[in-house]
Amino acid sequence: MTSIVTAQIAKHIRELFNGGSWTGSNMRSVLTGITWEQAISRPHSFNSIAVLVFHTNYYLGALIRVLEGGKLEAHDKYSFDLPPIGSQKDWEELVNKTFREAELIAGLIENLPDEKLWDIVEQQKYGIFYRNLHGLIEHTYYHLGQMALIKKLVTENSIVSETVKKRS
Repeated sequence: MTSIVTAQIAKHIRELFNGGSWTGSNMRSVLTGITWEQAISRPHSFNSIAVLVFHTNYYLGALIRVLEGGKLEAHDKYSFDLPPIGSQKDWEELVNKTFREAELIAGLIENLPDEKLWDIVEQQKYGIFYRNLHGLIEHTYYHLGQMALIKKLVTENSIVSETVKKRS
């Protein structure tokens, strides 16, 4: 039997990261063309694009572990602990990891039977899989909007944070 709902959730995640959704916004198009200096810039004391990418990927990784049969091990206090980005290579590794994990979770979701969506994720307080998977999508779109605005600030106005200026 085909799992119709999980196939659609997987499709939604792929569109969120690679394009094709009705929102017209996706992670790939927003992150394309950003240098590592722009990625770590914090205009107006906002979070940097790099921090937001790390933050959204942190929760992606947590749900991957659960879908692979592991425990839910994620804590909000660690979700912004981006390791230092000091080069274009560091930035590209973070971005590539994000896209690899997005495809990994989409594949895991695609292979779930629809019935699994109504199961509790580890404990009652975490709710059901359906809620968590849609929460992941909503959370990522929320931060994607922030990334898009920050990208405009750091690319169109040549705003570079004090962090980058101090390194020069």
